[in-house]
Amino acid sequence: MMLKNIFYLLFFVLILAACNRGSKTSNPSLRDFTFEPVKGIRYTEVKRRFKDGYSFNNQGFMQKPSWIIEVVAEDTMSAWSPQKHRMQNFYLQYDHGNVYNFAAEFFKVKHISKDSLVFQRIQVDGKVIASDVRSDVNMTFYANDYIKKLNAKAEELQKPTKSDTAYIERRCATVNNNSDSAFAATDPVQFISKSKIAKVEKISTVDRANNRTEAYDYMFPQYIIRIDRAYKDFAYQVAAVVDFQGGIHVKTIYNVLPENAEAKKKVAQGIADIYLRNLFDVAPGTTLGIPHNSEITLTIIGKAIKRP
Repeated sequence: MMLKNIFYLLFFVLILAACNRGSKTSNPSLRDFTFEPVKGIRYTEVKRRFKDGYSFNNQGFMQKPSWIIEVVAEDTMSAWSPQKHRMQNFYLQYDHGNVYNFAAEFFKVKHISKDSLVFQRIQVDGKVIASDVRSDVNMTFYANDYIKKLNAKAEELQKPTKSDTAYIERRCATVNNNSDSAFAATDPVQFISKSKIAKVEKISTVDRANNRTEAYDYMFPQYIIRIDRAYKDFAYQVAAVVDFQGGIHVKTIYNVLPENAEAKKKVAQGIADIYLRNLFDVAPGTTLGIPHNSEITLTIIGKAIKRP
């Protein structure tokens, strides 16, 4: 009889423990916090920084604060949709710890108050948080009413800081001393045609279906230049560094056999030196108004003069 009672007691304890484990992930009261105190408060993102405190990383990628969010319910987050020009509701899914998912992104909540929120934007591969730069981003939101108390405007708070400017100045000084060095310019290179026989097209690589945002267009700028009345037909695709003075330095040539690469690279450099230098004004890429070396992908197509 005693063994039977002990069996029932152990069974009851196991069931109770299982219930407690299951409820911990579904019951908000057992988490570190709930969103209830900030429900209905609209927040605007005012800064987005890497862990070192800068808005830029070493490759020139700039974190631009742009989100507007509002907690609708414990399981619903509303966010501004630039495409639909309205607030849109998303399922706010609790994952583990302080990690949540909404709008197809994972966030770790680091601070929550009626005046401000701080989220760490993270990359989750499978069920593991990536430890690389993709999880190295902190987003700070201020409540719209709090921004009014500061007598400020969100647009002013979102601007790069003096520290950002000093960092970019140091990066520019470093890369501009070496034509092989470069980082992405937030305002990319411009080719301004000086002749009717030369045309340029900047290619957009934005693909929201594959999470390619507008940042790709300045991080990896691509151009097609077409030249009529060339000495002969030619077509080259190259990676080139455009230096802070607008000079073009061909680094790599694509779509050629390895044994022909060096010779073709010299030909492409000659085309850049002769045709592009004379047919275009080349404005170097800039970041925060500072010109610096930046890398581009350039397709140059020449069409020979048609003779009767």
